[in-house]
Amino acid sequence: PSMAQEAAPVLLVVLARLVSSTWHEGSGYYTESHTNEVYAEETPPEPALDYRRVPQWCATLNIHRGDATCYSPRGSTYRSSLGTRCELSCTRGYRLVGPSAVQCLPNRHWSGMAYCRQIRCHVLPAVLRGSYVCSAGVQMDSRCDYTCLPGYQLEGDRSRICMEDGRWSGSEPICVDLEPPKIRCPDSRERVAEPGKLTATVYWDPPRVKDSADGIIKRVMLRGPEPGSEFPEGEHVIRYTAHDQAYNRASCKFSVRVQVRRCPVLKPPQNGYISCTSDGNNYGATCEYLCDGGYERQGTSLRVCQSTQQWTGSQPLCTPMQINTAVNSAASLLDQFNEKRRLFVISAPDASNRYYKMQISMLQQAACGLDLRHVTTIELVGQPPHEVGRIREHQLSLGIIQELRQFLHLTRSHFNAVLLDKAGTDRERYIAPISPDELFVFIDTYMLSEREAARRAQTGDPCE
Repeated sequence: PSMAQEAAPVLLVVLARLVSSTWHEGSGYYTESHTNEVYAEETPPEPALDYRRVPQWCATLNIHRGDATCYSPRGSTYRSSLGTRCELSCTRGYRLVGPSAVQCLPNRHWSGMAYCRQIRCHVLPAVLRGSYVCSAGVQMDSRCDYTCLPGYQLEGDRSRICMEDGRWSGSEPICVDLEPPKIRCPDSRERVAEPGKLTATVYWDPPRVKDSADGIIKRVMLRGPEPGSEFPEGEHVIRYTAHDQAYNRASCKFSVRVQVRRCPVLKPPQNGYISCTSDGNNYGATCEYLCDGGYERQGTSLRVCQSTQQWTGSQPLCTPMQINTAVNSAASLLDQFNEKRRLFVISAPDASNRYYKMQISMLQQAACGLDLRHVTTIELVGQPPHEVGRIREHQLSLGIIQELRQFLHLTRSHFNAVLLDKAGTDRERYIAPISPDELFVFIDTYMLSEREAARRAQTGDPCE
């Protein structure tokens, strides 16, 4: 048996652990799976590797979401033999992590590891006063559309797309308040002026203002009078302007029309004039009819403009003043001139008195000025029983002459004169003739009523 053993060829039984590699997609790693094969290896002690018997030297490349294009020294059918070079790529939407090319090495490993990672953009920041909706989240080709809250408008890119380089297209938009606030003014209104006035008090509610964005109104400005103001006759435009926080503004306007009801314009009577309150012919105005000196009013003295735009009463007349000398006393005579005429009473011892003739002559030349100032002249001349008293062509009785002298303290012994106002009060005395100019200056300075002064200023002096 020992000889047999020596003669027999030597067989080495080798239990080899064959290794096959598997590529794990997307991870960059591959693992080895092990199978046991038994084959005989003949001497020599360092045998050369037989590449032909092991065509799959490295693990087959299989990239999840990618592709490997390989070039083998032994031909296109050998995709993982020793020396094979593979170029790696990823499908659209994925990015290669690792080397772009690997080679099958003698150690039965590829020269590097790689995997395909999904391309993702960063999460877009929130938009103040707006929002966005994306079609595919943060993946490549995802489209995000921006919108703004009501009342705001988008400025910038309305849409952004996740690109292949992992960045969003365009830039971040903003939502701005470009829409002006909404303002509504009160309705226009018409008012009638109050009685006796040319104005009307008008009230209104403030305008209704609303902001379409954040609802905040910064201020509301008024151009025109405040509510509750007095508005004169005519049409008035009131404007309001509202500003929101973004300084957008909106305006509205309405009108206030004040109507003054008016009666027909009254004409003054012949030999007279009219004095009216307020504007003369507006609703509530009162007009008083007055007659010139030497004339008396016949008819109503006051007329009022009514809301119907018609005057009360009818127009009176101014007729020449009737002097009644057939009275029983001097008091009854003087009462006829009360509130109507001023009296200039002249006393002289006889008609040939030099002062008397001079005074009468000057007064005759100033008849217009005397009438303008409502002055009536009374003459008391001579001695009883032939004493004469007259007012123009009207003769006075001896009894009334005597009462006038006693009442006014007028002596017959020499020339003298006295000026009485419309109330019969003694205002000035003269012992010598006075010129009309001096007399008129005194009357105009001290004896005119406010109404007479106003009329004089209005009409001037017709005697000039």
